[in-house]
Amino acid sequence: MKKPKMPAAKAVPETPGESSTALSKSVGKGDATYELPWVEKYRPKFLDDVVGNTETIERLKIIARDGNMPHVIISGMPGIGKTTSVLCLARQLLGGDEKLYKEAVLELNASDERGIDVVRQRIKGFAQKKVNLPLGRHKLVILDEADSMTSGAQQALRRTMEIYSNTTRFAFACNQSNKIIEPLQSRCAILRYAKLTDAQVVKRLLQIIAEEKVEYSDDGLAALVFSAEGDMRQAINNLQSTWAGFGFVSGDNVFKVVDSPHPIKVQAMLKACYEGNVDAALDSLRELWDLGYSSHDIISTMFRVTKTIPTLSESAKLDFIKEIGFTHMKILEGVQTLLQLSGCVVRLCKLNMDPKKFQTK
Repeated sequence: MKKPKMPAAKAVPETPGESSTALSKSVGKGDATYELPWVEKYRPKFLDDVVGNTETIERLKIIARDGNMPHVIISGMPGIGKTTSVLCLARQLLGGDEKLYKEAVLELNASDERGIDVVRQRIKGFAQKKVNLPLGRHKLVILDEADSMTSGAQQALRRTMEIYSNTTRFAFACNQSNKIIEPLQSRCAILRYAKLTDAQVVKRLLQIIAEEKVEYSDDGLAALVFSAEGDMRQAINNLQSTWAGFGFVSGDNVFKVVDSPHPIKVQAMLKACYEGNVDAALDSLRELWDLGYSSHDIISTMFRVTKTIPTLSESAKLDFIKEIGFTHMKILEGVQTLLQLSGCVVRLCKLNMDPKKFQTK
């Protein structure tokens, strides 16, 4: 008598690079929670929530309220809310209807293919598509990081923008507006975003800290602001990384995550330079170099710290910044040696030393 055949077990597809044991464990859990990056979790949904650049945001609010949006180019540093404000504008123009938003908004960024073919086919096809929109509203094409588009692709957009301007408007977000060709610039209203102030960054970080119940110290908050340099995205990412890695946001922990020279050490070196103490200044520089920091990291931190030292007079700061600037330029040209940095430190020491010491007898 033949034994009845057992039904074959369904094979569980394995993810490349993941063992079947690990996969079965993750499948077995069922209730595993995956946390969003805080940058996405706390990304503003409405223009009222966007931090900084108040005047420009007010102009966008008027457009969102009245409709009839012009073609726009938004330029500025990374992490100051360019893409976020365009997405908020699109959402508010369409009345917050997610289904309509998916139909009437085409978003392309640097990770998408944006050559001439895409402009001719995908963007033109979207512009020709019929969508039922409220009165005075238009379809929107958002081209993020538009300064990385090829010149040919930008040229191909010129006629498309004109032909379909009755139904479709374009919004470009870029770091440098001069990388956008002149014919496109002349068709658009250009909005320039300024760097966020420290107070604006701190206010937003404190909101996130309160929501996530993060433990922090004041020097940790100051370190986040110092390392971000007005870039909100970087400040929030550094906050999340420090909290996840150490469970407490202190100054030392932040600089371990950011992996840049500690400003206190750099400040001690610059004070030694101001006092004309060459040996102490060179010892501090050697200590930073031995910790593995690149010459670019050290010179950038020297520049940022010089601006914030309260004991330096304005003229001394200008003299220091001039010397640091020349050295920075040489480092960017490729001369990234300890000797180059040592020369800079010694020249800084010489600024405040007695000129008689350098006279030949």
